[in-house]
Amino acid sequence: MDLEFKPIALSDQEIFQTYRAQCPQVTSDYSFVNVWSWAPAYDLEWAQVDELFWLRQNRPSPQYWAPVGNWQDVDWPRYFDRFPQLKSSMIRVPEQLARLWESIFNKTVSVSADRDQFDYIYDADELITLKGNRFHKKRNLLYQFKKNYEYRYVEMMPEFVDAAMALQNNWCTWRECDSDDQLENENMAIAKVLSHWEELADITGGCILVKDTMVAYTIGERLTDDTLVVHFEKGSTDYKGVYQAVNQMFVEHEALDSNSGIRRVNREQDLGDAGLRKSKESYHPVEFLRKYRVDFQVN
Repeated sequence: MDLEFKPIALSDQEIFQTYRAQCPQVTSDYSFVNVWSWAPAYDLEWAQVDELFWLRQNRPSPQYWAPVGNWQDVDWPRYFDRFPQLKSSMIRVPEQLARLWESIFNKTVSVSADRDQFDYIYDADELITLKGNRFHKKRNLLYQFKKNYEYRYVEMMPEFVDAAMALQNNWCTWRECDSDDQLENENMAIAKVLSHWEELADITGGCILVKDTMVAYTIGERLTDDTLVVHFEKGSTDYKGVYQAVNQMFVEHEALDSNSGIRRVNREQDLGDAGLRKSKESYHPVEFLRKYRVDFQVN
């Protein structure tokens, strides 16, 4: 049976979220903001195949991602018999699904961990309080920022989008995004999100202003009932401690309300970048959401 893959559109948001809500395990890859904003970079497409929502990237090479939906209750041998083209190689597969397939297909499937894609999970309260010796340097930099600058933290609203984009453009000039494909793709994803801020259902964010100049912003999304995911975070390094400040203030604003239910923060993967890995590990994750590459043997 031919599958009709099509580009991911903003109008697909509601149906995608319906499928995602049924997923037994959700990693950062499968938030709508992530899938939709990065779609041009990976040439991502989707197809609705019975009870599942399938994603396929065409760049840098054709690959299926894991299906989105209630994959726990699927009769997988029968499903793959009906759609054999899907039984191939897949990336970014959440651990629970990888183990499920491994238990069903045994020696006819190869499952390998992809450390570069592991999501970093943090305790929200630890990111807010920064208690203990482990967080001494972070706490000190946060204190210096609060002491040295007349700042205010504000929730990201439409009226702050232009200022956030200006900060992003300045950041990209400093980091020479146009000479780095990954940074340029990220820049385009950020611009896409900011330009459609009011249309994205679960989007949230925060900004730090110093004398009405935006010096940092964060863009996140409610991933599950108890988990907040941070997609993008940028700051001006002219302000010492700005990254420690926006990290702490954003989580505090989103999670401190007892009614929010936010207990965990997902700060996505490090993509194998040594500097990014060091930075993410310095905040002491409490666990990883592991992801796998899955290769099915083709008869």
